[in-house]
Amino acid sequence: MTDEYWRRPAHGQPAPPAPPARPAAPEYTGPPPSSPPPPGWRPPTIVEVPPARQMPRQEHRALDEEERAGRTITYGVGMVAGAVAVVLVLILCGRALFV
Repeated sequence: MTDEYWRRPAHGQPAPPAPPARPAAPEYTGPPPSSPPPPGWRPPTIVEVPPARQMPRQEHRALDEEERAGRTITYGVGMVAGAVAVVLVLILCGRALFV
């Protein structure tokens, strides 16, 4: 494609023809009419679901005690990991400074 179309006409030449008019947009007539479903259109139910069973009662004191024990173990593992990390940092810094 060249730029000839966009260039101005030379002096004394007729102007290029105007672009053709756009066709009118089609008018929207809306969605097609729908018919209601026939009676009994749902599939038959084969299995009846039993009602939910009663959940056992929770022992809040036992749960609190187990959470406390889990928190103690978590803190213990975290402190051991932190101590190992501090020792490793001290060893690496000592090697870097004194070597």
